[in-house]
Amino acid sequence: MKHHRLARVAEAIREAASEAILFQIKDPRVKFTTVTRAEVSADLQHAKVYVSVMGSERDRNLTLHGLKSAAGFIQSKVGERMKSRYVPVIQFVLDEGVRNSQEVARLLAEEKTRDQESGVRSQESDEGSEPPAPPPEDRTDP
Repeated sequence: MKHHRLARVAEAIREAASEAILFQIKDPRVKFTTVTRAEVSADLQHAKVYVSVMGSERDRNLTLHGLKSAAGFIQSKVGERMKSRYVPVIQFVLDEGVRNSQEVARLLAEEKTRDQESGVRSQESDEGSEPPAPPPEDRTDP
């Protein structure tokens, strides 16, 4: 099947799932959830919907459990939007990409503050000593 058609179907699934999760699901377990992307199999029978959940590990697990129980409802909403013969079976997968990028940003910020602190310490130690004398000039006047 053509790649651009799969991409269009995946985007439609992502939009429909995101809309259903944000506005139509009333399950209190499903909160702080963002649909990041969707992948569709070549035969359009299966779809993986990647979600990012903010919160603790317990919140992530509860949200995934709530999404799995609401998969049929979300699948019906996807079916309304797609208007195709088959509606893909939806599987929710936790996307660790956002969490990993936050961890990298935190580590970079820590390293930056560590570098700034070591720079301040080296400047303080340099200020306590006399600056080195300039090298003598080897100029002869004619």
